Amino acid sequence: MPPADNTAALAEATRRRSQRARTNAEKAILAAQRTGSHTSFAAIAKVAGVSRSWLYTQQDLVTAIRQLQNRQPSSQRTGSQPASIASIQRRLDVALARIKQLRTENSDLAARLEMAYGEIRRLRGISQSGGLEPQKEENNVPSCIPRATAEK
Repeated sequence: MPPADNTAALAEATRRRSQRARTNAEKAILAAQRTGSHTSFAAIAKVAGVSRSWLYTQQDLVTAIRQLQNRQPSSQRTGSQPASIASIQRRLDVALARIKQLRTENSDLAARLEMAYGEIRRLRGISQSGGLEPQKEENNVPSCIPRATAEK
């Protein structure tokens, strides 16, 4: 028994699938025209449920998509964009304010450190003259206690 010839059914299924793909692609292009949404071959193919390679084989659809792309600028940013002058100026102002704040803080910390070193020198001088004896605490910060207490 010879195999069944179902080429006619396969050809009909292929024709229907191709027509469905074309209809979906045309609908996607019309929707993009109405909404003014971002139009690219990838976007149209995704909405239509077809491959980009198939889209590129349909010359009339390629022409329609390219006309749509030329007519409307893309609403989405693609790739890196240069910062605006206002944005750069704002970033500069914030950086300068932070630098000023850090300089003030640095000055204050330097003054406090000078005072701490002065106090350490003063206490060492008292210790050597017989007043207080420096002792190390648990956190290695010198503290001074009277000699009489230290000897006990």
